[in-house]
Amino acid sequence: MSGTDNIKHLYFLGIGGIGMSALARYFAQKGCHVAGYDRTRSPLTAALEKEGIHIVFDGEDKGAEIQRIGKNMPPIGTLVVRTPAVPEDETLYIWLRENGYNIVKRAELLGIVSRMPHKNADGTCSRTKALCVAGTHGKTTTSTLLAHILHNSSKGANAFLGGISNNTGSNLLIDLNSNLVVVEADEFDRSFHRLTPYMSVITSIDPDHLDIYGSAEAYQEGFDIYAGLVEDTVILHKGCRLNNPRCRVLTYSATEKADFMALNIRAGGGSIVFDLLAPDCTTTDGRRDAVTIKDIKLGVPAWINIENAVAAMAVAWLNGATEDELKNGVASFKGVYRRFDVHISTPALTYIDDYAHHPTELQASLMSVRKIYPDRRLTAVFQPHLYSRTRDFMDDFAKVLATADDLLLLPVYPARELPIEGVTSDKLAEKCRQYGNKKAEVIQKAALAKRLKELLEDNTPRVIMTLGAGDIDRLVPDLTMQLKKL
Repeated sequence: MSGTDNIKHLYFLGIGGIGMSALARYFAQKGCHVAGYDRTRSPLTAALEKEGIHIVFDGEDKGAEIQRIGKNMPPIGTLVVRTPAVPEDETLYIWLRENGYNIVKRAELLGIVSRMPHKNADGTCSRTKALCVAGTHGKTTTSTLLAHILHNSSKGANAFLGGISNNTGSNLLIDLNSNLVVVEADEFDRSFHRLTPYMSVITSIDPDHLDIYGSAEAYQEGFDIYAGLVEDTVILHKGCRLNNPRCRVLTYSATEKADFMALNIRAGGGSIVFDLLAPDCTTTDGRRDAVTIKDIKLGVPAWINIENAVAAMAVAWLNGATEDELKNGVASFKGVYRRFDVHISTPALTYIDDYAHHPTELQASLMSVRKIYPDRRLTAVFQPHLYSRTRDFMDDFAKVLATADDLLLLPVYPARELPIEGVTSDKLAEKCRQYGNKKAEVIQKAALAKRLKELLEDNTPRVIMTLGAGDIDRLVPDLTMQLKKL
């Protein structure tokens, strides 16, 4: 499949996924007939249904859905898009597979979209330039910030994001006048090998998804292959390595000497301000002299967002954004849903929800809280995501989580996996106690609000964080409401 011009209908298996929903929205806005399936309802599926997209869920009549598809979405002219989270034995997937439908993975479709010719206002075509963000951590915030900077600059940008932007309430940006498209490049299932990046950030190469890659060496190789697909420039986090890159590599950092680097960092009082050093370099518009951009204020003052902002500004700078556009974009950025999302901020209580689900991400989030709120007690509520990840990083999780003052662990969220013997939140809590957090405890979701209320009775200024990539986010609205009443 070389393009999407002949596609009139699209059916998304796993339409409620963050990446899938962005593509569904994109094609719906292009006038295609879009429908899909997901296991359970969520705020995102509710938003899609409100936008006119039909969705069927587990527990509903799959037979009737099959009849509807057969009547309204014939194999010729219909593309089925599947996320790997949908199992092989899903009824709809079996029927679509057995009835001659063209089925592709999300990454295949995203790769096609990201390299389709851009139609200019005068009817001519120009090349689409995919600005991709890859890495174990930080790619959603970095890509959303990059899209925000460019979309609000003279350059403009389209974007397929891996999170909901708090600025727009969406994971999709469309700018018909721009040939730039920002793409979150997901390494899961080697999906990012389907892309054709013009430029790319690589935020980190800490081993993850070992159930897919098998080893840290294979994970590194996956990023080496991906970097080999980049045409112009890789913006690489200082400390990461690439083997035999074929394009230009520029580094970035908030703590070390690099091509793009943060200087004069000032944190406190709930804010972070820094300067950016950008090098003498070739950009898409020609050469630019080295420059130091002063007093950049983070719209979302998390310590890790310094490096995310440096990476995003580096790509925007290389694609023609001005100094003022960089500063204004970073300052006006409201963040990404579930990425250091502050729901309550009072002198007595701050409540933050964060997607962190890998030990390195957890360490960055907890460190940010310690730096920004040094005099407050930290209560962490963590839901482990995947039995395999919990098993593979059990010690690393325990060492990081043990640094919280109070630690509440929810049961492991299985996602696509079956339980693994001996891998439980009780085992993780035991490890945390071995690393010094004697108060680590396992708690059920239904008992969480009551337990937090008990902890707050000591009237100590406190930060509460909910952390994890499972369904812990479903607790946030009610938890916020209940905490505000205390």
